[in-house]
Amino acid sequence: MKTFITTCFITFFMFSISKTVGAQIVISTPSLGGFSQACASSSFNTYNITFSFSPEENLSSTNQFIIELSDETGSFSNATVVYTSAQGSIASSPATLSFSIPTDTSGESYKLRVKSTAPVATSTGSVAFPAYYKIQDTPFSINNLVDTGVYCSGGSYLLTIDNPGTGDNDSPLQYSSLTFNWFKETSPTTSVFVATGNTLSVSQPGTYFAETNYGSCTSNSFSNRVTVSESTTNGTSSISSSLGNPYCATQGSTTLSSINGLSYQWYKDGEEILGATNQMYMTNESGEFSVDVDLGDCMTSASISLDGIGFTSQIDVDLEDVNIIEDNQTLLATITTTASSPEFKWYLNDVLIATETGNSYEINESGNYKVEIAQTVGCVSTKEFQFIVRLAFPNVADIPNLISPNGDGINDTWVIPQAYVNGSNASVTILDSQGKIILKTNDYLNNWPENQIDFKNVNPVFYYVIITQDNKTKKGSITVVK
Repeated sequence: MKTFITTCFITFFMFSISKTVGAQIVISTPSLGGFSQACASSSFNTYNITFSFSPEENLSSTNQFIIELSDETGSFSNATVVYTSAQGSIASSPATLSFSIPTDTSGESYKLRVKSTAPVATSTGSVAFPAYYKIQDTPFSINNLVDTGVYCSGGSYLLTIDNPGTGDNDSPLQYSSLTFNWFKETSPTTSVFVATGNTLSVSQPGTYFAETNYGSCTSNSFSNRVTVSESTTNGTSSISSSLGNPYCATQGSTTLSSINGLSYQWYKDGEEILGATNQMYMTNESGEFSVDVDLGDCMTSASISLDGIGFTSQIDVDLEDVNIIEDNQTLLATITTTASSPEFKWYLNDVLIATETGNSYEINESGNYKVEIAQTVGCVSTKEFQFIVRLAFPNVADIPNLISPNGDGINDTWVIPQAYVNGSNASVTILDSQGKIILKTNDYLNNWPENQIDFKNVNPVFYYVIITQDNKTKKGSITVVK
């Protein structure tokens, strides 16, 4: 009897062991949950996979499911665990799990597989998919944002990604895992691949730029364009301003950068700046800055009209020549500006027009005008425009020999034909009876006499000499009556 019981116990124990050892499951190939490529970043890095397993009852209560990510070639020999479930948390099939890719992920042929721990089982790998973690996904600069480059015939020009990343420049060189592709434009919307690397030596004219290598994932990690040209003698290039142009001089200096060269000389308003012999020059002034760059076998020069007021403005009147208003008409002067919370002040002959505070002013009289535009928020600064307005001269036929400056609005000034007034380049001279020159101008404005005449004589007589642009002379007298 004892032998029988012992035999039964051993038989039951061996059956239990055989059942435990023989418990297995099969895990299906995981399917990608709604994605064909993983283009992750700090703002998005969550992906799903779905898989089945069978039989469900063979799972141990301590089982964990693990998601492994292959390397960029699809090999699991050095796989990375991207998800581990809690013990016993997944007991029914199918199951959907979420995971995130590591920040150094970069390649076109990653795969995923699922493993279980109790019992031990492993699925086959998923379909291959591109995966990149875009650790840097903003535009960056090359060559200090100088948009041109020049090399001497037979030479080359070096394009470099700017580093380190400071201020608004998030340099991708801060991230050692990143690689870069260089391209040459073939049209405004197309380009061809040129090379990989942190720099590019250019020996062919064209427009070049760099992109961070995120493979088939779209990205905002790209550089500015640089147009490179070949020079056999002296060429021209450009200058960049680190704070833009215009910039706010009251908030600090801007750095001017030229193209790469062997030596440099900077100028301001045509005058050499002593000691300014580096590729970069820092300033907080406005003006015309230029630089000569020695490239070795040739030279190049560049210039920039630097404005330190921090905003732009335009006015729709002529600032170079006189603005003429025809009879019974007005001139509407209008300002357009990027100034923040702008304020406007208008002046006539340096006297403030207190009632005019808008960005436009309707003008109906002659004079020297000025408008000031003030930016009152941020970079507090002021810009001004000056211009001249004249009423159109009446088209009289003859030169008068009599005027009556008595203030009645009739014949108060000596008004002569348009062929001799402002804009005609005619020389007008008026002399008194003693031969003393009273007025001499090449821009007569039909405005003599501007001051009251002393009537020592009953009707004083003056004399005029008009010499036209083609050297024809007109002479005569002017009698002044009350």
